[in-house]
Amino acid sequence: MTRKFRYNFNCIAIVFSVAMFFLGCKDNYERVGQEAKKKIFPQGVARNFVFTYTETKEPMNSEQIDTSQVVAVLTSPISEDYDNLTFPYRTFPHGLNLDFFDSDKNKSIVMADYGIVYNMTNLIDLRGNVVLESYDGKKLETPQLYWDRTNDWIFSQGKFKFTNPEDGTVMYGEGMDFNKDLSFFSAHKTSGLYTIKDE
Repeated sequence: MTRKFRYNFNCIAIVFSVAMFFLGCKDNYERVGQEAKKKIFPQGVARNFVFTYTETKEPMNSEQIDTSQVVAVLTSPISEDYDNLTFPYRTFPHGLNLDFFDSDKNKSIVMADYGIVYNMTNLIDLRGNVVLESYDGKKLETPQLYWDRTNDWIFSQGKFKFTNPEDGTVMYGEGMDFNKDLSFFSAHKTSGLYTIKDE
């Protein structure tokens, strides 16, 4: 009987020890590498941001203002500057409004719910209810739009709606690219409406 008691006692002790071992385990592993979430903070935040970009044909002194021309005016409720990172960029998390002017001072407008400007690649990424309205009434609506500032080229792979009041057309499609003044426009997967005037 003592041998059986000892055997049962040893079994209970082993089960109890193993249970305590597993219950006592705790994850103390510190996450490193890709598992760790890095905290990124902007080096600067601007509220009620207004940026006016001007150009001059000739160098001017500090008192001349009549030879400069306003090219664009960018406004946003908030701008976050991440120029302190290896790949610098600037975000507009609460949307932006861009008025840009051609050489004849005609104003066109771009609006978006979110924007990000990549300084190294000179690329602008606009997202959420992106609307581009040209001075002559043409209107482009899309959920996302990219603007390559180096080549003045605008493109998107998303769905879009393009309205041209001059010829009464409304074009729908998915994917397009065009230049800044809309003199070249290439659309993919299109459908639309065209108004024909009866004479």
